[in-house]
Amino acid sequence: MIVNYRTAALVIDCLRSLASEAGVPEGRARVVVVDNASGDGSEARIRQAIETNGWQAWASVLESKRNGGFAYGNNLALRAALRCDRPPDYFWLLNPDTVVRPGALAALTEFVKRYPRAGIVGSGIDNDDGQPWPYAFRFPSIASEFEHAIRLGWVTRLLRAKLVARRMGSQPQTVDWVCGASMMVRREVFEQVGLMDEGYFLYYEETDFCRRARRAGWEVWYEPTARVMHIAGQSTGVTARLAVVPRRPAYWFESRRRYFVKHHGRLYGSIADLAWILGFSLWRVRRRLQGKEDPDPPKMLSDFIAHSVLWRPLWKPDAEDGLTLIHR
Repeated sequence: MIVNYRTAALVIDCLRSLASEAGVPEGRARVVVVDNASGDGSEARIRQAIETNGWQAWASVLESKRNGGFAYGNNLALRAALRCDRPPDYFWLLNPDTVVRPGALAALTEFVKRYPRAGIVGSGIDNDDGQPWPYAFRFPSIASEFEHAIRLGWVTRLLRAKLVARRMGSQPQTVDWVCGASMMVRREVFEQVGLMDEGYFLYYEETDFCRRARRAGWEVWYEPTARVMHIAGQSTGVTARLAVVPRRPAYWFESRRRYFVKHHGRLYGSIADLAWILGFSLWRVRRRLQGKEDPDPPKMLSDFIAHSVLWRPLWKPDAEDGLTLIHR
């Protein structure tokens, strides 16, 4: 499943990389591109590329009526597939700005076959320059929020066991959560815990989903032999490596708040916000005193405070959270 929003050229490159993967042309896998109401001709361009290259046997486009975000787009494809007479055993979520390295599909499917409690498996990620990006993740916490904000070496060393980014080796390992840019999910996980939470527009939805899966007893794994190249932030600019850092969009703050309140409660979320605000404020003072360049998005502190758990209403589940909508 590939959710597209105005990145048609990248989606076509991703499809081209999948065309040579074992099992795709032979019909053992199908690829669905969900166009999230791009409105820029993306859907037509992708359909044309599928026809021109003869990919119709395994690739198709599903049109979304609105841009509901990453979880919403994936859920459209998931619901359709789960209603089939013979639903897929495994679902591979891919970002549109990915290129699949040879053998990645086989490596992921063979891994989940070997490990029956592996509900979610993330692949190894390469940057667009070919260098490995060897990270999986721990769940965010109060300590990790403070460490990430303050950016001080001795604090990082003191809290190294709490850091969200976890540097991985060359062997498969169990982790808390994996990058949603390339994530394979066993069908039974969706059947047990529900679909992705559509209350997240972008960001934190894979963290949320992995947490729900682990809580239900499934394991989350990082499998580095499956390689996928990822050009980060092409739809949003949030994680892209840009010369001018853009202002952080409101949906990032909304997703972060939703995650903390949903899984830890309002009190914990408030303390996590205070930890980040304190750490970031100390960092800003130190940056000025040391004459360092400003690497942060504009208005980061004021935007964070405006969206904080401290003054925003408590998260409440709604009909679009995706938790129980498999058969809708």
